[in-house]
Amino acid sequence: MDARNSADEDARAIVTTRVFNAPRELVFAAWTDPKHLAQWWGPNGFTTTTSAFDMRPGGVWRFVMHGPDGRDYQNRIVFDEIVKPERLVYCHGDDAEPAQFHVTVTFDDVGGKTRLTMRALFPSAAARDRVVKDYGAAEGAQQTLARLAEYVTTMAQPAQ
Repeated sequence: MDARNSADEDARAIVTTRVFNAPRELVFAAWTDPKHLAQWWGPNGFTTTTSAFDMRPGGVWRFVMHGPDGRDYQNRIVFDEIVKPERLVYCHGDDAEPAQFHVTVTFDDVGGKTRLTMRALFPSAAARDRVVKDYGAAEGAQQTLARLAEYVTTMAQPAQ
């Protein structure tokens, strides 16, 4: 199933949902291990290099997204809540970054598949609109979840 974006009921939010043909424990593992994140994180054509990853409340994930145009995008995420394998809550950005927002990712078991909902909440509708326009955030979220879907498919295949 393709990812869907919506403005939710809050003009400050980008909500992206996708159903994965994989159990939620597997999808959660792909989202919470830097060796897996390096394989799928980011929109089409991007690669990701992690320099720090501390998966605990208050822990920080620092990474660089390398764009297909050669531009590097520094990123910082601080984890607020981790409920394995159900939910992740984190804050993206700091005062030096142009895009600051809070994200809640839920992993719902739907008959052995996983419905993932990613809700990014921005400080204002204008801030949300700016990252959609300047960074293609809504389309980027869909592409990122599509890459995750491809990756968890390879994770689920038995070794040969």
